[in-house]
Amino acid sequence: MNIIIAGDGQVGSTLTRLLSAEGHDVTLIDTNSRVLESSQESFDVMSVHGNCASMEVLLQAGVKDADLLIAATNADEINLLCCTTAHGLNKKLHTIARIRNPEYTEQIYTMQDVFGLSMVINPEKQAAQEIERLLKYPGFLKRDSFAKGRTEIVELRVDASSKLCNVALIDMNSIVKCRVLVCAVLRGGNAIAPGGNFVLREGDRIFVTAPTENLATLLRNLGIITRRVRRVVLCGGGRVSFYVASLLEKNGIAVQIIEHDYDRCMELAEDLPDTNVIHGDSTDQSLLESEGLADTDALVSLTGLDELNMIISLYGQSRGVPQVITKLNRMENRSMVDALGLGSVICPKELCSNTIARYVRAMQNQSGAAVSLHAIADGQAEAIEFLVDEHTRNCNIPLKDIKLKPNVLLVSITHGSKTEIPGGLSSFRKGDTIVVVTSGRGTIRQLNDIFA
Repeated sequence: MNIIIAGDGQVGSTLTRLLSAEGHDVTLIDTNSRVLESSQESFDVMSVHGNCASMEVLLQAGVKDADLLIAATNADEINLLCCTTAHGLNKKLHTIARIRNPEYTEQIYTMQDVFGLSMVINPEKQAAQEIERLLKYPGFLKRDSFAKGRTEIVELRVDASSKLCNVALIDMNSIVKCRVLVCAVLRGGNAIAPGGNFVLREGDRIFVTAPTENLATLLRNLGIITRRVRRVVLCGGGRVSFYVASLLEKNGIAVQIIEHDYDRCMELAEDLPDTNVIHGDSTDQSLLESEGLADTDALVSLTGLDELNMIISLYGQSRGVPQVITKLNRMENRSMVDALGLGSVICPKELCSNTIARYVRAMQNQSGAAVSLHAIADGQAEAIEFLVDEHTRNCNIPLKDIKLKPNVLLVSITHGSKTEIPGGLSSFRKGDTIVVVTSGRGTIRQLNDIFA
């Protein structure tokens, strides 16, 4: 497909890497010529220097022949004008805009057709929703939901005291006492698709597929003590903190936000009446201690600087905070981040990039397209959800008689309200939801692509 990406910042560069790797023709628009030159050197893409909201620049970028435009500049207003102008020039064009300001939420929803928008993404809001989900199950580093919340792929770390340390996967179910499947293991920075005889070692990060109702059983039988989160400290008062606090307030959780900018503190205090907003430096040890850091249930570092977030999270770990969540804008050095032990790591740009990747694949394949898509194992594997329809091959055939492509694993089948971890005698039929994990180089664009 011909795709135009307006804005070559963090989200734009991530999308460029992802979409160009999948074979799409990508054209970048940005006002910074140096950034464009860097992207051209790194990826096989075209570039146009200029204002993406300008009709002249959009025409130069080939908007009339484009299939999709993604507006991801730092300004919501420019993104809106870019999409509206582009849609006016090409009525068949799909448009996606990054809109971050909460003040625009309602009018974007009610005037989506007026602006010519096919989809709106908000990385900060997505990150907040992910953080809220993690706070519900403090024992997990990461949670990805499928089949309308009936299936989860959760990430756990195997430490020296874990009941899973030095245990072969074939013996795992006797320990956790519920049906689960380890679909990937990260060891030494490398993703592994494990077999039954694979033995877990200290330091492994494992990705476990389970029906949602089994998660509490899984944690309990692993001896991972969890308790309901009652008090959370958010370091940094940006948009992510606003969205997180809004969600937590509705759940009756006590929230404290520490923010260094006084004017921003006043804004937050007005918008979040049930949140305790503190004016101060999140890296000030005495301030953190005076606010009862050691007694809090969770610490979430959400400043605008990755380095500060790392320092705050490491200090929280050292003080024994039960759950630590770290927001990082850059995830290029994954092995270094993993070695630091920052608790759960959230990357907003990757969350929204995965959402857009799913939309692009759905555009290509109206039948059998992915319902949801999540990167797991530090981006070395994908977990993809599909709906079985009348065009799906191999319906009602036992899995033992179906040959899948190499590096593709079918990890769950949901029949109506019932989810199963499949075995050789399992089968799927029209209307079912299935989740597959793939670590191969080939892109799985539709369900039939998983079959050999």
